[in-house]
Amino acid sequence: MRLTCPNCGDRDSREFTYQGAASMLDRPAPDAGAAIWHAYLHLRDNPAGHVEDLWYHGGGCGAWLIVTRDTITHDVQAVQLAGARNAG
Repeated sequence: MRLTCPNCGDRDSREFTYQGAASMLDRPAPDAGAAIWHAYLHLRDNPAGHVEDLWYHGGGCGAWLIVTRDTITHDVQAVQLAGARNAG
């Protein structure tokens, strides 16, 4: 699989480290309560198809990226800087 880093261009996936679902960026408030924190930390979907993942470009620019891809076809639809998600 290849990923196109917004900073570095087209790269082999071995330069990146998978970190989990991009929904982990939607962290609850510190006082959200035990049930909400339990769900955030321990409950995960495992969908077949369209997903948004968080990847770290450790073998390159060090950016955190959100990769939109299909888990069935392995097609990568989009790559964006994780900071851009909340900037707009």
